Amino acid sequence: MTQPLLFSPLRIRELTLKNRVVVAPMHQYSGIKGFPTDWHVMNAGRFAAGGAGLVFVESTKVERRGCGTVGDLGLWDDAFVPHLRRIVDLVHACGAAIGIQLGHSGRKARIARPWEGGKPLARRPEIDDWDAWELVAPSALPADAGSPVPRALEKSEIRQIAEAWGKATARAQAAGFDIVEIHGAHGFLIHEFLNPQANQRSDEYGGSLANRMRFAIEVSECVRANWPEEKPLFMRLSVDDGAGWDPESSVALSKVLNTKGIDVIDCSGGGILPGAVPGAPIGYGYQVPYAEKLKREAGIMTMAVGLIVHAEQAEHILERGQADLVALAREMLYNPNWAMDAAQKLGLDPNFTAVPPPMAYWLERRRATAKGVVPSTFGNSGPPA
Repeated sequence: MTQPLLFSPLRIRELTLKNRVVVAPMHQYSGIKGFPTDWHVMNAGRFAAGGAGLVFVESTKVERRGCGTVGDLGLWDDAFVPHLRRIVDLVHACGAAIGIQLGHSGRKARIARPWEGGKPLARRPEIDDWDAWELVAPSALPADAGSPVPRALEKSEIRQIAEAWGKATARAQAAGFDIVEIHGAHGFLIHEFLNPQANQRSDEYGGSLANRMRFAIEVSECVRANWPEEKPLFMRLSVDDGAGWDPESSVALSKVLNTKGIDVIDCSGGGILPGAVPGAPIGYGYQVPYAEKLKREAGIMTMAVGLIVHAEQAEHILERGQADLVALAREMLYNPNWAMDAAQKLGLDPNFTAVPPPMAYWLERRRATAKGVVPSTFGNSGPPA
């Protein structure tokens, strides 16, 4: 049979991914003073054991004041490196590549965790991860009517934050990550510079499109300078935020990023203002057209995200040339073995080399085969009827 594109390898620089299934970065809100815990080891490990080709660690902050809430991970100090290496080593042992998303929350920092309402965070006696960290942004404009006003960054500070991204990237290399992704979406600091409503500066970082793109470009330069030439770099963009940053602007930025060493654009949307609705109505694969547009018009590899749920859906995205990779988030939480399940539904045995399961799974298959029964989890039943 023809090998599905979803389970064909993809080479990016000197890294070859065994398949095109990616676990998107997802906040876990479970760190302790910036350090990952056993939860993070388990969470990343289960996705790798489930057959994904690439697993991303959640948005990890490049400086303390970039933390969105308590429980965020950090990489602003060398002390974090060995703790992250535990995660890297486990994911590699399970046969997957691993990436880390590096971010800064900007004016959306210091809010309560989602299950606590997501409101501005006030000091509480039971929170030990609290030091009243400062909110900073391109301009002194709050994220919404109920949020505090951030301090507008001095011009000299902007370069320092770009360099903080570079230093965090060097630590990601020390921890052994295969890929770094720069978080430039969802209303966080880089996106705040890009959007004309959030960025009302009058210096060279504000005003024109070229000026508003300047910070994103400087961050990409600092990251690339601290990342090995043979390793890939991604950037996540809100390709359309519904409030002034649109797909045409994203194409223009992606063309420049392509010359700065960014290899893949992770194409998301929204996040800059409450109620701002991007052009794509929410539904299965609703952000895939963003990935298709940037791939076609900017000449850069793209990763599609946004309610990608089914194996056939993911395969069609690749067959149509709309993206080079597909990333899943919620669906992976429901089914960490999604990749093995998808391989079965597309007619491949999950023991195929594109989805090698842990050796313990091979053992169970051998035992079942010896008894004349192959469990459906490992079988080759072909596409569902």
